[in-house]
Amino acid sequence: MPLWAHRLRRKVVNQSSVETVDVKAVNKKENRNLFEKREKIQPKRATGTFRRLKWIIMGITLAIYYVTPWIRWDRGAGAPDQAVLLDIEHRRFYFFFIEIWPQEVYYVTGILIVAAISLFLVTALFGRAWCGYSCPQTVWTDLFIFVERAVEGDRNARLKLDKAPMSVGKFSKRLVKHVIWIVIGLLTGGAWVFYFADAPTLLQDLLTADARPIAYSTIAVLTATTYTFGGFMREQVCTYMCPWPRIQGAMVDEETLTVTYHGNRGEPRGPHKKNESWEGRGHCIDCKQCVAVCPMGIDIRDGLQLECITCALCIDACDSVMDKIDLPRGLISYDTHEGSLEKAANKKLKVKFIRPRTLAYVGLLALVGGIMLYALLTRSVLDVNVIRDRNPLFVTLSDGHIRNGYTVKILNKIHETRRFVVTVEGLEGSEAWLQIEGPRHRQMIVPVPGDSLSSVKLFVSAPAEAVEDGSTDIVIVVKDLFNGETERQETSFKGPK
Repeated sequence: MPLWAHRLRRKVVNQSSVETVDVKAVNKKENRNLFEKREKIQPKRATGTFRRLKWIIMGITLAIYYVTPWIRWDRGAGAPDQAVLLDIEHRRFYFFFIEIWPQEVYYVTGILIVAAISLFLVTALFGRAWCGYSCPQTVWTDLFIFVERAVEGDRNARLKLDKAPMSVGKFSKRLVKHVIWIVIGLLTGGAWVFYFADAPTLLQDLLTADARPIAYSTIAVLTATTYTFGGFMREQVCTYMCPWPRIQGAMVDEETLTVTYHGNRGEPRGPHKKNESWEGRGHCIDCKQCVAVCPMGIDIRDGLQLECITCALCIDACDSVMDKIDLPRGLISYDTHEGSLEKAANKKLKVKFIRPRTLAYVGLLALVGGIMLYALLTRSVLDVNVIRDRNPLFVTLSDGHIRNGYTVKILNKIHETRRFVVTVEGLEGSEAWLQIEGPRHRQMIVPVPGDSLSSVKLFVSAPAEAVEDGSTDIVIVVKDLFNGETERQETSFKGPK
C-alpha cells in the first residue's frame, strides 16, 4: 500500500455492492512490515564445490590486491621500478611494460569499456557470477565472516551469543573480532595507498610518521569503509547501494545460467522420515539449509530475486542434504530458465552459450580490444604540440617582413635524452629561429631529457607577399636526429590582409 495514500479512502467495486476501505487503518496494521527493523544475517558455514571455489578466488584476489604494489619492474635509470604505479605527482601510470601519459587517457577509457563489456558477457552467460565470487564487497565480507566464525563459532553459536547478556566472555570475543576486523581494514587501506607511491619508501615513511597527510587520511577512510561495509552493512550494500542488481535484469535472458531451485522435483515440500515413501511428494524436505547458508538471507526456493548474488552456497548445502537422504543431487543447481522448463517436461536441453546476445558482446569485446592493442603497438614515443601566439597575431618587422611566434612542446616518452631538429615547411622565403636560453638558436636543435616535456619558443618570419589573404598554412616538423622519428604539426601563419 503506498505511504502517500495513508489517508485516502478508496472505493472497491464488487459485482453487487460498493465497499469503502479505510486505507489509513490498513496501513497502520501493516506498518510493521513497511518499516520492519533489519534482522542480522548469520550465515551458516557451507562445505562443497562452490565454497571451495569461493575460497580459491578469495585467496587469489586478495593476493593480487596486497602483493601487486611490491612487484618490481626494471625500467632503467631514473624511472620507478614498481610494476604497477599510479604516479599522480609526475602524472604517469605504469603497468609493467606499459607507461601511460595524461595525453593517453583514452587507454584508461578503453580499459573501462573492456571491463564493462566483459562484465556484461559474464552476466549473460552465468548471471551475477561477478557479484558472487569476485566483487570486493563479497570478498571482504567473506573474509570478515570467516573471522567472525573463527572467534564466535558457527551460526547457532553466534545466534546464541547475540541473545546472551553481556559478560566477560562475550565482551572478549567481540573485542577480538572487532580488533581483527579493524586490522584487516587497516591493511586494506594501507595496500591501496601503495599503488600511488613507491611501496617500500612509503611504508618506511608511514612507520616513521614522515608520510604526507593525504596518505594517512586515505588509509583512515578506507579502513572505516572496509570495517563498516564488511562487518556491519554486508548484504545491504549489495541490495540498496549497488546499482548492478537492477542493471543485470537487462543482461540476462532465458538461456543464462543462474542458481535455480527445481520446483517440479522439490514440490510439494515437507519433512520426511526415514524409510518413508517418496510417493506423492517432492524431494525438498524443507530443512531450510539453503536459507541458513545464504549470505543474503533469502530463500532460493522463492525463485530468482534481486538480492541473490548467485554465490551457489545453497547448492552445496542442498547437495549435502540430498547425500544424507540418498537422493540425487541437483535439486538446486546452476540452470537456465529454459532448462528448468524442459526438465519439468522430462526433456533434456543443452546450454546455449553461443547466441545473439553473447556474440554481440564478444564482437564488441574483440573490436575494442583490437583497437586498444593496435594503438598500443603503434603508439609513438614522441608527442609534439604547437600553440600559436594570439597576442599579437603577428608583428611587422622594420624590413617589412611578418613575424609569428609559436610555442613548441616536445614530449619525450622514453627514459633517455633525445635531440630533435625543428624545421618549417610550406612558407617560401621564410626564416625560423628558436629562443631557448639565448635570443636565437640558428641550429634549431632542441635537447629533451628522458621521460620529460620541453617547451621552446619558435619564431618564423616571411615576406608580406608570402602571406595570401592574411593567412597561410604551414607545417612545423620535429625530427629525432638519432632514429629519424618525425612528428608533423599543421598550423597557420598570420599576416595583414
